[in-house]
Amino acid sequence: MTTIQHAPSAKVRCGPTVHRADTPPNRRRGGDIRVLLSPASVGSTAGFMGTLTLEPGEVVTEHWHPYSEEFLYCQEGDVLVTLDGEERRLTSESAVHIPIGVKHRIVNDSATTATFVFLCGPLAPRPELGHVDTEPSPGSMGVQ
Repeated sequence: MTTIQHAPSAKVRCGPTVHRADTPPNRRRGGDIRVLLSPASVGSTAGFMGTLTLEPGEVVTEHWHPYSEEFLYCQEGDVLVTLDGEERRLTSESAVHIPIGVKHRIVNDSATTATFVFLCGPLAPRPELGHVDTEPSPGSMGVQ
């Protein structure tokens, strides 16, 4: 465990509290993705955190992170997660670690809504470098 061995020389300012309802959804890769804590919203410097909601039949298209590992916690639901071609179930109250460079895809093939919390870090040098898509977005495939 790392601890600070000395007091910071300047007062550390904590960011604001962010509510999911006040955060617009991003549906580009599928599902309802909301980044709650990020450099833009709270000034974070080590990573970002958010939520994902997948309705039955929804998919988060395959992508990978060249700079960040991802921690994905399934709060509720039962989904199929594919990690570098390996399929596995992610069920309520379970989590998976997705290392840097691992392609991943999430499919809600169940009849109920699935909800997740995710954390990615460290940050990419620029936001547009953080994800590499390996399949078309749901919108381009006719999925709403």
